[in-house]
Amino acid sequence: MSFEILDQLESKVKETVETIQLLQLEVEELKVKNQQLSQENESLKTEHNDFQDRLKSLLGRIDNF
Repeated sequence: MSFEILDQLESKVKETVETIQLLQLEVEELKVKNQQLSQENESLKTEHNDFQDRLKSLLGRIDNF
């Protein structure tokens, strides 16, 4: 009886370890994806600011007419 319980416990521990390992891999993948998205976000912010500056400049020229 006690060996059955130990076998069940061992099985659950192995399953838990596998789950933890899979989750750690997923976390690492998500960190990489997050970094990529952060870089893309910064690039888009820069592009947006450049666009706003150009638009303000054009509107300033129109106001001068």
